Amino acid sequence: MPTPGRWRWAWWLLAYASLGLGVIGIVIPGLPTVPFVLLSAFAAARGSQRLHGWLLAHRQFGPMIRDWQAHGAVSRRAKWLAVSMMSACAVIMFLTAPRWWMAATGTAIMTVVAVWLWARPEPPRPPR
Repeated sequence: MPTPGRWRWAWWLLAYASLGLGVIGIVIPGLPTVPFVLLSAFAAARGSQRLHGWLLAHRQFGPMIRDWQAHGAVSRRAKWLAVSMMSACAVIMFLTAPRWWMAATGTAIMTVVAVWLWARPEPPRPPR
């Protein structure tokens, strides 16, 4: 349901900006995709019904968004992919950062995110 009034444009802008960052995150290591797509869906529900419907119907994004909305769940595949990418980014940071503490700070933040991510439930399996 779109938000009435003067803030609808802000939700619309946040939805499209978040989606753009999520799409860029597909090809840029270290920039997460899933959180930006989920934020885009959240904002689109308040600012753009058209974008919200498109996201829910999307072949890649739709199931992830519906699992999150219904259960606060993240698939095991998405968890493994996220942790793998964060691990690769940590290695790259330690190899390229000018100071070790810079890489350690980024790695510590990614570790907290990984722990939080693995604490999320997995979506229920469809009945057979």
